[in-house]
Amino acid sequence: MPYFDQEFGEELDRLFNEKFDLLLGRKTYEIFAGYWPYYVDENAPHGGIAELFNDIKKYAVSRSGEVDTSWQGSVLLRDIADVKRLREEDGPNLVTQGSTELVHALLANDLVDAMSIFTVPVVLGGGKKLFADGSAPHSYKLTRSRVSSTGVMIVYYERAGDIKIGGTALDSPSDRERARRERIKREG
Repeated sequence: MPYFDQEFGEELDRLFNEKFDLLLGRKTYEIFAGYWPYYVDENAPHGGIAELFNDIKKYAVSRSGEVDTSWQGSVLLRDIADVKRLREEDGPNLVTQGSTELVHALLANDLVDAMSIFTVPVVLGGGKKLFADGSAPHSYKLTRSRVSSTGVMIVYYERAGDIKIGGTALDSPSDRERARRERIKREG
């Protein structure tokens, strides 16, 4: 990947050094299950990630269809209610990668406590949205950020409570604003 550099790698290491399980949508799970179990050289680039992914629990969320969960440590969840139950249990954090439809459902059902977002400086002109219509409104605070040498913006957000809404109006309008208001009154 042309944007993978030392800073990008350090941030992935930071993310993956915390205890976690994977929570993936069906399509992303199938991509991971077709790749990571077969990436067996732990000394190769990304070999540590392969070893980690093979050792942790993987939850695949699928509303319909058959899902091959033969990848060691895989569990099938059928709906967002299963995810809610899992979230209420004691256990490691759940990390989601890709899985756009699942992320939309998690946001809509108030199930996202923190976000790690890696923004690559490429415009494709179309694609999937991170925040879709139907996402429940939430306030997040920036807890850490970094820009890599290749321009990747790496940001971490945590829930911040209620949304604070404020205006941009001055306490008292400027002379120019008063003149604008008077002109609007005259012009109708």
